[in-house]
Amino acid sequence: MIADFGYGVLVIAFLVALYSVGAAIYGERTKSANWVESARRSMLLLWPLISLSAASLIYLLITNHFEVSFVDEVTSREMPTYLKITAWWGGQSGSLVFWSWLMAAFASLVTLRKWDRDREFLPWVIVVTSITTAFFLGLVVFYQNPFAFYWGNASGIVVDKLGNPITSMFAPVAGASIYTPQDGNGLNPLLRHPGMIIHPPMLYLGFVSFVIPFAFAIAALITGRTDDRWIRITRRWTLWAWLFLSCGLVLGGRWAYDVLGWGGFWGWDPVEIAALMPWLTGTAFLHSVMIQEKRGLLKQWNMLLIILTYSLIIFGTFLTRSGVLSSVHAFAESAIGPAYFAFIGITLVVSIALLIYRWPDLRGETEMKSMLSREALFLLNNLLFISVLVVCFWGVVFPLISQIVTGQTVTVGPPFYQTAVAPLFAGLMLLMGVAPLSAWGHSSIKTLGRAIWKSAVAALVITVILFFTYTNNAIALTGFFLVALVLFVTVQEFWRATFARMRAQNENFFAAFWRLVGRDRRRYGGYVIHISMMLMAIGILGINDFQTQTQGTISVGQSLSLSGYTIQYKDIASWNDNSAGVDY
Repeated sequence: MIADFGYGVLVIAFLVALYSVGAAIYGERTKSANWVESARRSMLLLWPLISLSAASLIYLLITNHFEVSFVDEVTSREMPTYLKITAWWGGQSGSLVFWSWLMAAFASLVTLRKWDRDREFLPWVIVVTSITTAFFLGLVVFYQNPFAFYWGNASGIVVDKLGNPITSMFAPVAGASIYTPQDGNGLNPLLRHPGMIIHPPMLYLGFVSFVIPFAFAIAALITGRTDDRWIRITRRWTLWAWLFLSCGLVLGGRWAYDVLGWGGFWGWDPVEIAALMPWLTGTAFLHSVMIQEKRGLLKQWNMLLIILTYSLIIFGTFLTRSGVLSSVHAFAESAIGPAYFAFIGITLVVSIALLIYRWPDLRGETEMKSMLSREALFLLNNLLFISVLVVCFWGVVFPLISQIVTGQTVTVGPPFYQTAVAPLFAGLMLLMGVAPLSAWGHSSIKTLGRAIWKSAVAALVITVILFFTYTNNAIALTGFFLVALVLFVTVQEFWRATFARMRAQNENFFAAFWRLVGRDRRRYGGYVIHISMMLMAIGILGINDFQTQTQGTISVGQSLSLSGYTIQYKDIASWNDNSAGVDY
């Protein structure tokens, strides 16, 4: 009964999403505010509907309804309750419901804002968000139903020609009844980790949040609003999307450190890269929108970046869920691949067509006059991000192309990525040190040199000390020099601006610092992120250049030596979970 209710509500939500799309388009074409308002209210209805379905699914998960195939696949009786809840997004069909739920929530939030100044955007924002929501709901309704039952008859469980259990909402053969296994298969052991609570939701929040700026960008293209209003509206959405996605990637690396091997946080797995690619374009977008706001430049570039970000989000979910890739992160092979591929193709073609149509209207209002100006360095920064994206994209799709063309699967491993992207990331680190010191409009080598020489000398001193006391590895020393340069430049910027305010406003250091950051949170928040990235870079350099690995086989009582440490195999630990009656 609960499963039937949950599925029925999903079907209704899917139909409401389609109605929202149709009503918004019709209302815009006929200039009927009533139809547009009907579309808006329909979209607001989606989140409560999907919430009811999600609550039904969670109830089935925590109460061991193994007659539902999804519950059987991802839970078992001995699993703790918190893992049963997280199993909602631990399987293919449940995670699609989770995505739809988040998408409906974000779409509802954005339509609750005041639209007095931007009424022409509203119907098209509804269209884009509702189409995206309808697509994921359609995948659940027609391909990956998390509420489908197992069925059995006098001969046992009903199976198809390949011997796989048939799952559906209705009896597949006459006389069949719902079949209930004694216990479920349980969540994949790799997913039974506290990281399961927060890592996937953070990634999904990042992915879904980026749909909102994309919706406004498409609305701006359709309506011909070529100013930067759509960017100002979506600035906070973009920042939150980037923050969620960044946290998701970091938390995934922390999880991998525990589960996938000692000292391992990033294996250049295709699914890991699929999550990184929209982060690259999203980060480039965050930098270039500042140029459009400050100088009226890069309007075409910003539109292209947000379109790429949206397309890469859908492409990444396609790679994860279609089964075309072999990955520890990927779901099993599924029939939804063609639907995903078609959706990616249609949305990308329509978006690029709109961009081409409005291309002449998106020309910059001014011109770059200096190759060392801040806007020029930001553009170079974006080109480096896109270069990393090209490397990652080629590494992911090349095995697929090879298999299609030659019938042979080619593996692209970490050495390819590390060799290709290391110089690009070094260039990005250098720009983090130089760009904050450049001026808008015009800068010269002389002015930059005067601003950076103290930080460069301090970074060089640190590098020399490391050379004589720690390592003579040229790659590591170059990396540490760049890290030190960025850190010194960033601290210098905080220090210089704080003391300037102290003199101008006659404030003490702490008051001047607090008010300085409060008045320009965007700039100094970016500096904090740069510092965070450099701290991560130190860890990455340490693991890549100084990690020592060994392999050996030892028996009880024997030991293994590694880099001055001795590891002794004493005994096999045993833990008894009395509540579950299981020995581990």
